[in-house]
Formats: sequence, structure tokens, C-alpha cells
Amino acid sequence: MHILLTRPLEDCYEMILKFQSLGHRVSHLPLLKVDKVDYQKINFSDFSGIIFTSANAIKFLDIKLIDRNLLCFCVGNATEKKARSLGFQNVIAAEGNVENLKELIIQNFNSKGGKLIYISGETTTIDLDKQLFKEGYDIKRVINYQTNYNEKFDENFIMELSQKTPDIVYIYSQNSAQSFLNFIKVCKLENFWMNTNLMCISEKTSSILNEIKWKKIFLFNPGEEEFLLYKI
Repeated sequence: MHILLTRPLEDCYEMILKFQSLGHRVSHLPLLKVDKVDYQKINFSDFSGIIFTSANAIKFLDIKLIDRNLLCFCVGNATEKKARSLGFQNVIAAEGNVENLKELIIQNFNSKGGKLIYISGETTTIDLDKQLFKEGYDIKRVINYQTNYNEKFDENFIMELSQKTPDIVYIYSQNSAQSFLNFIKVCKLENFWMNTNLMCISEKTSSILNEIKWKKIFLFNPGEEEFLLYKI
């Protein structure tokens, strides 16, 4: 099959290699570019736990003054791997879903056990900090990166994509969906997707792309990408 992956390369490099090892053709179209945002100095000793819902949050965090034994909650395997690579020892990871991460935090961290700090991007699908606050948690959110639409695309890549339309496209956020829709319209590819299966992280994400005709639309959680290949 021909598979189109749309996350930044560092977030999907291993998946590209995995799919290629299974004999699939993989194209890569990074829809978003990630930029660091300056943030206020943080006294991490004030907090008993730290939350990451993206590997980018870890990438753009100055960790020199952080105790690596600080309890660390991660949204999924990729984020966990990034945290451990930088020395975090006490890591608990969900399965790629923020709702699951919320339940994991509630199960493993008493709301009276101290403050939590949540490091995230400017735009999030779910306001995890507000939800945890309603559950009685003392939580501070710090934004240290933002995502913007990638507007530069290689003409040869666009030509190849139009000649061999992917069998599957994976879309991971509402921002990515809007960027992909813009890409489709700018490149005049509106009528090329009737034999393509669209894989989206949520209904809100897929709804942005409903004006395009797809073969089928599936919802998935990160980590299920390979499993979905066998559902088609």
C-alpha cells in the first residue's frame, strides 16, 4: 500500500521505517512546523509532577534545573521515549490519548499530593489543565512551543502524489487537518482522494476534511497505525 504520513519527521521516522520494512510505499508530508516560544522561568522544585502531551514540549524545555526523578506523566510512547532519553526516571505513560492520560494521572497522583506543571503547545485539542483543575488538582500550564502551517511544498512531490494517490493518510490533529485541507486546495487536488482511506485522531479532526470525498474515514489512537492497515 501507499501510505502518507503527515507528522514532523522526528515524530514519525520510526513508523516510516516500520511500514517500509513491511513492504509499503511511504510518502512524508509534514503539515506543521514547530517553533519554540519563550516562557517564564520555572522553579521546578515547587512541583511534585510534570505532564507532557507532546515530545515537542520536552524538546523545547530547558531541563538543566529539573530533578529527573520528578514524577513524569506522558501522553504516549513517543513522548515517553523522549522523556527517558533526556534522563527522566519516574515516567508513567498513557496510550496516546489525552483522556486516558487524565485518568492515569487521577489514578496515580493524589490531588493533595502537591502541584503539577503541564508543559504544552499553544494549541491543544483538550484543555487537560482545566479538566484536572475541576478534579481538585493544583496545576500550572506553561506554553513553550507553537505550531504553524507548513506552506512550502516540493513541486515534484506534489506531482508524484497526484500520479500515485495514497491508499491511506494519517492525520493527528485539527491543525493538521486544516493544513492538509489548505494543501489540497492550493495544489488543486480536491478530486484525487476517492480511493484513499482517511485516518483521523478524532471526529472533530475528520469533520474538517469532510468536504473532500474519501473512500472511508477511520478514527484511531496513536499506536494503532499498523493495526489499522489490516482493517482495510
